[in-house]
Amino acid sequence: MANFPIETHRFASFDGVELAWHEMGDPEGRPVVLIHGYFSTAEVNWIKYGHAEKLAAKGFRVILPDLRGHGQSDRPHDPAAYPPDVLMRDGFALLEHLGLSDYDLGGYSLGGRTTLRMLVNGATPRRAVLAGMGLAGLTDTRGRGTYFRRVLTNLGSFERGSSEWLTEAFLKTTKGDPEALLLILQTFVDTPEAEIAAIQVPTLVVTGGEDFDNGSAQEVADLLPDGRFVEIPGNHMSAVTRPELGDAIVEFLAG
Repeated sequence: MANFPIETHRFASFDGVELAWHEMGDPEGRPVVLIHGYFSTAEVNWIKYGHAEKLAAKGFRVILPDLRGHGQSDRPHDPAAYPPDVLMRDGFALLEHLGLSDYDLGGYSLGGRTTLRMLVNGATPRRAVLAGMGLAGLTDTRGRGTYFRRVLTNLGSFERGSSEWLTEAFLKTTKGDPEALLLILQTFVDTPEAEIAAIQVPTLVVTGGEDFDNGSAQEVADLLPDGRFVEIPGNHMSAVTRPELGDAIVEFLAG
């Protein structure tokens, strides 16, 4: 990443919780905000595997927040810091802090769901990207929440190689805070299909061919008035490491 230095900044969100964001590329370029997934960080999702650098190389101003409870952002342990839709509200707080009105917006997994929550609550990016997120993960958030709650409340008990063990191993690599991450689960809000179908923003839906963690991504693209579906190699954990993810996002946003 030597070609594009990364600057890290902090700001106070709507309720005073301090959040971090990382920036790469041309400060005068077209802004694109990319939101990482649950348990992850901006560094792991977007920087480590070169996706952000590909966008920077195309002249974008790449803005990569760390979600509340994740990465270099604050990780409060007070349940009151995790009201419903707080991640969506943090997203709007960042847009306001940066004064962004003409921008692109996207995310992977929980970042994709957060992007969608912003869209149905009035965000108007030029284009949007929903990656690693299927219809069930948008309309019925409890399903995945139950899985993660089981992992976070039974750490150290899973059979080596199991899905839960792999999830816990990922938590260790990102130095996640189990208490803060448990509280994040109470912030999830379901989105009815009718609200998804009302989104007018041109949207790329991109997911791994073996990623069924959140239901069908094709069904999301089919619901959207201006949705297009791209399948890349991999499952939910591996697709984010693939160069095809960054390539698909660049082609859509720079096309």
